[in-house]
Amino acid sequence: MRIEFHPEAIGELEAAVAWYSERSQNAARGLIVAVDLAIGSIIETPDRFIKVDSRHQSCSVRRYPCQIVFRRERNHILVVAVAHSKRRVGFWRDR
Repeated sequence: MRIEFHPEAIGELEAAVAWYSERSQNAARGLIVAVDLAIGSIIETPDRFIKVDSRHQSCSVRRYPCQIVFRRERNHILVVAVAHSKRRVGFWRDR
């Protein structure tokens, strides 16, 4: 299945990588790898993830306080947010 990112989700991921890069290049690389693994899991078995509302599901990013919020569209999966687990809960709902 094909995956697409909402433009704001791309910005959120870039901001998270930049934040970690300022502190540790290894941590920033680790985040990229962890997000890539999470995306692979979403593509492989999207139905196994927790529903956060009637349209969206969430996948935790291993070792980082991030959630990948996504929904299944007709021909693809849309990542609507790369959200910090403890901040601004549900900010992405209007996307």
